[in-house]
Amino acid sequence: MQHADDVMMQARRLPSKLAARDLASGREWRYAELDRAIGQFVAALRARGIVPGDRVAALAKNRLELIMLHFACARLGTMYVPLNWRLAEAELRALLRDAEPALLLGDGHLTHAGLEGADIDAFATDAEMLEPIELPVPDHNAPSLVLYTSGTSGPPKGVLLSEHNIRQSALNFAQLGEVRSDSVVLCDAPMFHIIGLITNIRPGLMLGATLMISDGFLPSRTLTRLSDPALRVTHYFCVPQMAALLHSEPGFDPAPLRGLTAIFSGGAPHSAEAIRRWLDDGITMANGFGMSETGTVSCMPLDRDLIRAKAGACGLIPPGIEYRVVDAKGEDCGEGPGELLLRGATVTSGYWHRPDQTATAFTADGWFRTGDIARIDADRFLWLLDRKKDMFISGGENVYPTEIEAALSGHPSVIEAAVVGVPNARWGEVGHLFIVPRPGSEIDDTALLAFLSERLARYKLPKHITRLDVLPRSGAGKVLKPELRRATGPAAPHPPPDATR
Repeated sequence: MQHADDVMMQARRLPSKLAARDLASGREWRYAELDRAIGQFVAALRARGIVPGDRVAALAKNRLELIMLHFACARLGTMYVPLNWRLAEAELRALLRDAEPALLLGDGHLTHAGLEGADIDAFATDAEMLEPIELPVPDHNAPSLVLYTSGTSGPPKGVLLSEHNIRQSALNFAQLGEVRSDSVVLCDAPMFHIIGLITNIRPGLMLGATLMISDGFLPSRTLTRLSDPALRVTHYFCVPQMAALLHSEPGFDPAPLRGLTAIFSGGAPHSAEAIRRWLDDGITMANGFGMSETGTVSCMPLDRDLIRAKAGACGLIPPGIEYRVVDAKGEDCGEGPGELLLRGATVTSGYWHRPDQTATAFTADGWFRTGDIARIDADRFLWLLDRKKDMFISGGENVYPTEIEAALSGHPSVIEAAVVGVPNARWGEVGHLFIVPRPGSEIDDTALLAFLSERLARYKLPKHITRLDVLPRSGAGKVLKPELRRATGPAAPHPPPDATR
């Protein structure tokens, strides 16, 4: 059976509509031109001996050719493997050994990492000389993407996603994020991440919108582009750390940003206080939730009053995804809190070459274990409390580090914070707080704990505080809590104002 992908469809429906502009090169592609270029990439892959079932890897900064390459792989029946250019050489070589790609393409990051591969510019130039090949599109349930996780809790795993998974994820975000054919999406999240490669790209191409492709995030440049009336950006997706950098940029002016449909955040917890700051500026900040393994799961409706009332929530889960919240025995626990389980068309079929970990990731009846502690409120909004492995129990009470970290987001002298649970003879476990102070500020521990005690129950207050210049992060930007746990030692405790709890 033959079927078209979304670019094929838009090339026939809106052939002269601007599909994408590469902001680094200034080049533009209409939908008919983009469809032809993808067909030429298919021809170029076949000319290099690539056959269905092969893997094609790429190590490069954001550029439109990466999108063409992914679509070309899907049309040919091969699997696209985007690599994280922030990783060290040893980490990249480990991923390549795992993926065993038949072809590695890249830009200057190949040389920087000491890897042998083909130059992506030369590949694209060669492709332009070829006649496009149009093939019957392969089974849309077959994997077209191997997306490596960040590996914060072990070696990275290659998540397998099919075009069916990806398209359903695009439908979810298009519905919740109000993406339309006249939308303009600025894409500068890295395209080795689910946000950059799927959430930013696929909903717009599915509906005939226009993509503005940036080679990376620079706060001042991104702000200028979001404010530029010539670009007319309507949708921008980032992680909360990027949003915070935008808001703290010198000379930040919210007025030109009020024409955005919304700024969307995901990939990490986003505090209610930070979300309300954007709302106070007249800008819709819509928090959401997704994973490499599940695609886009939820997003806040674009109603500022509702976002303010439920600031910190991750939004509604659309009808295409089933969900459960279960206790430690795997039994449903209503509104929770408990572990969030998911099932539906967006969910991965498993991990590349990891049958044991694939089996562990799913329940016997096919529910994916997210590893996230969540609750569902009476209005069916999703709230994420923490990663299951990060939660700790202090004096018989569950403590969620993200709640403490979110409370500190409002402290004027703290840039960022992270909390881990550490053993304690009296309470079983207590919190160890790591903070990055704002330069030039002085933070008294007693005052810091007093600040927290106004916002949190006493049993949640950390008993140890350590100052760092930066928090350790993975190549994907996630805080490496295992490193923080290893760094904890017999530090002197900082008792809360009322240690009786």
